[in-house]
Amino acid sequence: MDLKKSSEKRAGYVSMIGRPNVGKSTLLDKLVGIKLAAISRRPQTTRHKITGILTEKDFQMIFLDTPGIIKNPGTAIHKHMLNTALSSLKDADVALFMTVPDEPGGTDIYIIEQLKAFKKNTILAINKSDTVNKKSLLPIIEQYSNLYNFKEIFPTSVTLGINIAELINAISKYLPIGNFFYPEEVVTDKTERFLVEEIIREKLYMFYGQEIPYSSAVKVEHFIENQGENRKDYIKAVIYVERSSQKPIIIGKKGEAIKKLGTYARRDIEEQLQRPVFLEIHVKVMENWRKNERFLNSLGI
Repeated sequence: MDLKKSSEKRAGYVSMIGRPNVGKSTLLDKLVGIKLAAISRRPQTTRHKITGILTEKDFQMIFLDTPGIIKNPGTAIHKHMLNTALSSLKDADVALFMTVPDEPGGTDIYIIEQLKAFKKNTILAINKSDTVNKKSLLPIIEQYSNLYNFKEIFPTSVTLGINIAELINAISKYLPIGNFFYPEEVVTDKTERFLVEEIIREKLYMFYGQEIPYSSAVKVEHFIENQGENRKDYIKAVIYVERSSQKPIIIGKKGEAIKKLGTYARRDIEEQLQRPVFLEIHVKVMENWRKNERFLNSLGI
């Protein structure tokens, strides 16, 4: 990345906020170089506040990737997700508001109202700008400028790398001057268990229909390093579903569906951990888990 040089070191927290499916998790993974969150074209894939750390010579950014904001959450899990997203603004030194090149609508206006309340230095990234004509971006930028005093506004494309270096340079200017919080080689504060759970969740979005991924939760119950003759890590994960009718869908005929999920998940887990693993996946039914506060807390949501 061609980043501006500075004699002073800066370090701080950046809250990534926006409605579902605007590219927050994709940007975070691109910046830190590893897969931190389940990513899908479907909205509301992220359920947690995920920390990714970008360290350059002169600055360290601790990104808080948050669940996509919806205005009127219905279930307990959606309320948790909204609270997680908004609470990240309290911890942030800079807010990165991400949207797509549409006229500002109800949810984006709601987010702007929250930004006004927290009074954070905020930068706007209009992602997926490569999907529209450049001339149509100007009135959209003007509309957002009239709604809030953004420090800077960037049309971006995470997938094509358009204006990403410029966006990072802009964020770095608003970080507090100070020492780094983490060693330079650290890219996340999340555990390996968490990263494994996110990889398995991503495969649910990849291989199953509309309902299953949103009705499923993944929990690693056992994670034991260097087991057996081949010295592989042993990982036992459970996929929880809400209804008994969903269990055979995940397993598939003669277990083919869950075998496929496990094969793809294991490959990505080994790439992430840089060591071989033995992955065992079970499916259990827990009715209405999305409304179960205790279970949600056990998932860290």
